[in-house]
Amino acid sequence: MAWRGSTTVWDRIFASLAYLLPLVDVVGLLLRVGIQNTIFGEFPALRIVLVPLLPLVQIYFGIPFVGLIIFFVLFLLVVRNERVSHFIRFNTMQAILITIALFLCGILVQILAPIPGTTFAIATIANTIFLGVFIAAAYAVIQSLLGRYAEIPAISDAVYMQVR
Repeated sequence: MAWRGSTTVWDRIFASLAYLLPLVDVVGLLLRVGIQNTIFGEFPALRIVLVPLLPLVQIYFGIPFVGLIIFFVLFLLVVRNERVSHFIRFNTMQAILITIALFLCGILVQILAPIPGTTFAIATIANTIFLGVFIAAAYAVIQSLLGRYAEIPAISDAVYMQVR
């Protein structure tokens, strides 16, 4: 196990890759809401941000239970494996917790969806969720590539409790 202060270039890259999980999941939320109802419907030029993620989104949502399998693989083989560096385990757990928070927000969207006249509210919630997850993931990726721990309020505290 590597000590907290030491990170290699590969540690930084692998730690950054963990944040693909919440990014793919939030794009899936936007697709369920309807991309035309979100910020990407208002500003079609922004769709270029989604293009690199679309193949991963197709695999993630196209194969049954792949999300659950990825969750358990990351949690059991990375986060709980003390032979993996603390830096990678921390960032992987943080990406998992962001995804769990995203899942809970998705439940709210599903509850509101059948109610007539809530299209604008759902679009606003989906845009807010997307921007929050995108900014958190971008911040965490940048911090990871710099070799620093990304401190996201509340989430990082929960991560420190899980990763020793």
